Amino acid sequence: MGDFNLALVIVAIVVCVLVFLVNVYLLVNYQHPDDANQAYFPKFVVVFGLSVAAISILMLPADVANRQACRHSIYNGACNLTLPMKDLWLAIYIIDAVLVFFVIPFAMFYYEGDQDKSVGKRIKSALLWVMTTAIVCALLLGILYGLVGKVDFTVRHLSSATIIFPSAWDFSSSQPCIGGSGARACSAYTANASSEKTWTMRTTFPEYVVALATIVGSVLFSIFGGVGIACLPLGLIASFIRRPKAVITRSQYIKEATELGKKARDLKKAADALHQEERSGSKGRKWRKNVKSVEKELLQLEEDVKLLEEMYPQGEKAETSWAMTVLGYLAKLVLGILGVIQFCATAFGYYAQATAAQEIFGHTLQSLRGIKYLYKYNVFQIAFVVLAGLTFVYYIAFGWKRKKPSGRFQLSS
Repeated sequence: MGDFNLALVIVAIVVCVLVFLVNVYLLVNYQHPDDANQAYFPKFVVVFGLSVAAISILMLPADVANRQACRHSIYNGACNLTLPMKDLWLAIYIIDAVLVFFVIPFAMFYYEGDQDKSVGKRIKSALLWVMTTAIVCALLLGILYGLVGKVDFTVRHLSSATIIFPSAWDFSSSQPCIGGSGARACSAYTANASSEKTWTMRTTFPEYVVALATIVGSVLFSIFGGVGIACLPLGLIASFIRRPKAVITRSQYIKEATELGKKARDLKKAADALHQEERSGSKGRKWRKNVKSVEKELLQLEEDVKLLEEMYPQGEKAETSWAMTVLGYLAKLVLGILGVIQFCATAFGYYAQATAAQEIFGHTLQSLRGIKYLYKYNVFQIAFVVLAGLTFVYYIAFGWKRKKPSGRFQLSS
């Protein structure tokens, strides 16, 4: 068994390194050309966040493998090379929380700050915002932990008399205990209601942080996961059906793009003129009418640009997301992953049986005061299924209908 346990530790280390290298490759390959060789800190946050998200998902099968490593051990000390999964789960979740609520906001506040300010002033401004967030989070966590940071376990008091070790055992539904008819209740099925009691103890602070982070992640997962699992396949099918039936050459693309550029400049001039009128205080009926006209033309321009790009799919290289843009989506991803883990640990209970994940996401969360009913009655799993069903029905009823093109380009022709 020692070799198998050691192999598990080695595999875990190798997988972590590979996940980090893959995310570095993804960032280098898909970063915006104008964002190369700069903004290293948000890039590091993106790589680190994606790595933590992937490792969080892989923790559940690692937990199951860790349990299997000791299935033949006679005593617990025989598995001295297995992974401390409960400590690793708590560490991963706390890293996720720190990343989402502190590191990512700092990067966003810093790089979205006034570019004319010095580096020191931008760091100071970002730190002030993050410190404010930290104080609010600390007060919220501290108050909740102090008031309701306890777990309530329902237990039954069972007892039985003792006798000399018998040569044969004779148990039945009417005699479940050792000691004859004078024995007290030793079976939860025959024990009376008065034997049931509530055992209350205060949970550890890291486990409470995990519980609250899991709630936020479960909400995001229920919403985005439920809607996405229905929209993704239907959207791909609809995109294939509505694919452009006609394409244009590069020269036609340049010609049309030039005309759209001229229209965009005209709209900008009109918008600037309306802003000047607004500042001067002349906001009459004619002004409001012109504003609506400009808004309508702007929407029409956006539709024309989108359709033009669809009609020239083999042309310009697709834009990629800047690292700054990814940070907001990264925060949602990391938080949503927490909900995914809890969902999997509950939905695949037999697979996760006797693991540290089941101990944390099963017994502890289902006994935590104030929020246990969310997990005891599978509120988030039900919400996931309901949202997926409603989205599917809505998409089938209305989503397949395509808005009739009102712009200058007709893709169906």
